[in-house]
Amino acid sequence: MGLFRMAGSAGYVCAVLLVFNVFRRAGVVPETPVTHALAPFAALSGLFAITGLYLLIRSGTGGLGLAGYVLNGAGLAGAFAVEYTLHFVFPSLPGATVSGLLAGGTGTAFLVTSAVLLSGVLLFGVAAIRSGTLPVAALLLYAAGMVPGSLRGVVPEWAYLGGLVVAAAGIAWMSARLFAAAGTADPVRRPAGQHA
Repeated sequence: MGLFRMAGSAGYVCAVLLVFNVFRRAGVVPETPVTHALAPFAALSGLFAITGLYLLIRSGTGGLGLAGYVLNGAGLAGAFAVEYTLHFVFPSLPGATVSGLLAGGTGTAFLVTSAVLLSGVLLFGVAAIRSGTLPVAALLLYAAGMVPGSLRGVVPEWAYLGGLVVAAAGIAWMSARLFAAAGTADPVRRPAGQHA
């Protein structure tokens, strides 16, 4: 399976898991150890998808695209860590301990993660639109959804969950573009005879 197909598959997984998490939080899907275990992997699969998307558009984005990719990727990696903590660490701690952590350095780290993800999404979106490689509407959905989606705990619950659904639509659309590009040459393989 080529890189673009793998990244596209990861994007579809990310989109499905985002919607699944929304259904779980809304009470449509029951809260079980299994559904909780799946929750953090939306961010992780999103990290693989955004890597493929960056490789697809990088020739037309320059430094802005690289900065957007690095910040977006770092934000998604941080979001995975936050989700892992929320689902696998905090439930085992007393409520007072959790409150103390959120009031201190852990809470600050969560806010920094949100800021990094938000800035990365916006920069990546602008760079990708300028490249003309990805559907503009898909990028707008991704960015519009991830603004509240990256601000968990700051925006109302309905805005956060709605943002995740909108972002999922954008990610799925961009993943389809990755599959369409899968027939092209490997984005990290140089033509024969070309050296670094």
